[in-house]
Amino acid sequence: MRFDLTDEEWALLEPLMPKSRKSARVDDRKILNAIFYVLRTGIPWRDLPERYGPYTSAYNRFNRWARRGIWKHIFDQVVARSRDGLYFIDSTIIRAHRCASGGKGGENQAIGISRGGRTTKIHAAVDSKGRPLNFTLTGGQVHDSQVVEEVLDTPRPPLAVSADKAYDSEKARQQIKDEGALPVIPSRSNATKKAYCPKRFYRQRHKIENFFCRVKDWRRIATRYDKLARNFLAATLMIGTLYWIKL
Repeated sequence: MRFDLTDEEWALLEPLMPKSRKSARVDDRKILNAIFYVLRTGIPWRDLPERYGPYTSAYNRFNRWARRGIWKHIFDQVVARSRDGLYFIDSTIIRAHRCASGGKGGENQAIGISRGGRTTKIHAAVDSKGRPLNFTLTGGQVHDSQVVEEVLDTPRPPLAVSADKAYDSEKARQQIKDEGALPVIPSRSNATKKAYCPKRFYRQRHKIENFFCRVKDWRRIATRYDKLARNFLAATLMIGTLYWIKL
């Protein structure tokens, strides 16, 4: 099928699957195909085509592994392969569907109120090849510069970090320097003192914008339907892992 894993992609993903501690579980490849189908098309779990088996098997695996942090562990294993030192950080706003409300924890579910309504913001870091390195979720009203430290929590520290003018603050610059990296952030037009910003690095920022565009091809990322922030983050991590595999 169109969104199913190819043999080559599964050959790379299969070694990353956790070992089953008890009896043999439902075929991993079939379950992952089912989950990716839901994420890509945006359909409700109950509308999963019969060829993927019971929708409860796919949803329970997705939810259980999200709760146990397995999707994050798989993603980190893939990201550890990066040897790039130039990182790009930015964020994108996601509209939250009405069915995303009601998750336990209220504000802890990373849904905020902003000018665009009820939104979630995905903060991301990518390398110079446009491959994702880390994700962090906040409410849509949270300023980008407030989560620099969380976004840069990657397996390997960067050598340089490029960001747009939204990160033009002394606190953000210092947090990047604390990581041992050079901040590549242009100063605002009204800044009295212009910061050093090498153009050869900054002009590559389109790579993170391109990544966000591709991620939003997945309907369950373009619109948030998940009540729990951990599940929405898990969906983002799965797509990030697949992005690495395809490259």
